[in-house]
Amino acid sequence: MHSGLELTLLLLGCAVLGVVLFRSLQLPPMLGYLAVGVLIGPHALALAEDSPTTHALGEFGVVFLMFSIGLEFSLGQLRSMRRIVFGLGLAQVVSTIVAVMGIALLAAWLLPGIALGWQAAFSLGGALAMSSTAIVVKLLTERLELESEHGRRSVGILLFQDLAVVPLLIMIPALARDPEDLAITLGVEAVKAALVLALLLFFGQKLMGRWFTVVAKRRSQELFMLNLLLVTLGAAWITEQAGLSLALGAFVAGMLISETPYKHQVEEDIKPFRDVLLGLFFITIGMLLDLRMVIEHWWLVLLLLALVVLLKFGLIALLARAFGAAPGTAMRTGLALAQAGEFSFVLLNHASGSKLVDPFVMQLVLASMVLSMLLAPFVIASMDRIVMKLAANEWMTQSLQLTQLATRTMKTQNHVIIAGFGRNGQSLAALLKEEALPWHALDLDPERVQDAQAAGATVSYGDATRRESLMAAGIGRASALVITFADTRFAMKVLHLVHELAPALPVIVRSYDDRDTEMLKAAGATEVVPEALESSLMLASHALVTLGVPLRRVVHRVQAARDDRYASLRGYFHGASDSGADLEPGHVRLHSVRLHAQAGAVGRSLLELRLEDVAAEVTALRRGGADVEPRPELVLAAGDVVVLRGDGEAISRAEDRLL
Repeated sequence: MHSGLELTLLLLGCAVLGVVLFRSLQLPPMLGYLAVGVLIGPHALALAEDSPTTHALGEFGVVFLMFSIGLEFSLGQLRSMRRIVFGLGLAQVVSTIVAVMGIALLAAWLLPGIALGWQAAFSLGGALAMSSTAIVVKLLTERLELESEHGRRSVGILLFQDLAVVPLLIMIPALARDPEDLAITLGVEAVKAALVLALLLFFGQKLMGRWFTVVAKRRSQELFMLNLLLVTLGAAWITEQAGLSLALGAFVAGMLISETPYKHQVEEDIKPFRDVLLGLFFITIGMLLDLRMVIEHWWLVLLLLALVVLLKFGLIALLARAFGAAPGTAMRTGLALAQAGEFSFVLLNHASGSKLVDPFVMQLVLASMVLSMLLAPFVIASMDRIVMKLAANEWMTQSLQLTQLATRTMKTQNHVIIAGFGRNGQSLAALLKEEALPWHALDLDPERVQDAQAAGATVSYGDATRRESLMAAGIGRASALVITFADTRFAMKVLHLVHELAPALPVIVRSYDDRDTEMLKAAGATEVVPEALESSLMLASHALVTLGVPLRRVVHRVQAARDDRYASLRGYFHGASDSGADLEPGHVRLHSVRLHAQAGAVGRSLLELRLEDVAAEVTALRRGGADVEPRPELVLAAGDVVVLRGDGEAISRAEDRLL
């Protein structure tokens, strides 16, 4: 029996190793946690016991996960996607539960040795109806398909699945009670849930925003975090006292905070707690898996895996088709959501704790869920090849889209191709139109394309990262190409194709900051426009004009900064409020170093110190409260303040050399 500290150290150590390994294999960390739980659990190496302590930690992980889901709950998003969310999403969850119940009851009838009532079948149906939001969104984002037709449908279904967890968390424990009183039990639970939710929403809506404002005005990060934990766990405690789940209260708390101005701050603050505790929850789930039983009945596990994946794929594809999706889109949606999800384990854990599911059946289902999630990255990566083989008319649909695109651009010469027709793309198009310059945009959002076409815009549905789309858009006749997405991976793909198809074509690329400028230039970008630095330039130019600096001098300074590739703007002083991403290796920053009397740099020139050897640059020097030009021959003195520019590692080495 481990002490609390020993158990915590064991879980943390194994979790770190597991996540490092799975990250190296480009697989989601969640799978690493599950694998760790399987290995150290009582059914494998038996390094950790299935104790109340681990279950308590895991339960808090679910609480913070549901809080995050509530935080992302947006009435506006639901309203804009209501047909997909409440139409396709509802149909998917209900049809999956019904189909799994039918198959489970049939299996129980054919195999009398398996005790499987309709309550257990319903619980399994609810668990298997879920898909992995973390895996699907991550992989679709990496493939730049989140705004595609199948991406939007996948996200809509995932959103409804997240909402469906709330009633399922209430219903599954209720199913474990006396069958004769089931209707009364469910009715009582529903009334309790309605009353508690009404009280929380009614009073919480009025109090939450005001209370968070009071706390925020104290300007204490520690107090803000304490208040956040109090609200989350307090709401969870209220629902638990009402006989409901902890997760339901956390969901409501997140939903209330999502309506306040502090949503994004809360989202960042809660993330470390959520991710760590959720990782421990998945470890506890992995500890439930009996590897020996799985290996002994491997053929049943594989049969169940194939059955679940094919069932979900078929159902989702058919439903998407019924809701108006093209065959290829419907199949891609089904393939994206064919795996189990995070909430599958949450619901299965509740069913297991309520003694609804036979342990043998639970082992088989648990193993098939883990395997389905392991397969998900490979299935999504092969999505296009699978669809091309299964959908006989998919190639015709794609050919038709390309033909329509080519027809629209056939007579156009010396036009600008705009990759992405979001806000930046539309602003560029408006300016080009005012100058009577021809353009044609490509975008993957079908609704945006349809609306823009109806308004007379020359925009087509097309993927700029595909060779065929660029050729159909007339890349050989174009005068320039502008990439309006601040996504370096997207830009690199397009630049690679432009290098093959039209090497001399000027390409203007938008980036978030100057971090990837050199890489994009090397890949063939004619100009790289760093969004963050350009906004700084515009802000500075407006300020200078307002202060009376002649417009010609302002324009000259702005152009000089651009000609110098923003060197004078590169890097800034970091503070406690800056995100961790800004401190990553390779991100340029500024840092001041004051030289004390015993500093090694005192009495030596900048030339002697050779700070350029450690990739750092001296941008300014102050002596006696006045600025001094940092010439190479300048000898440093005690009290000097040296301003360094470079990434975090370079600055650290330069500071060591100075001091």
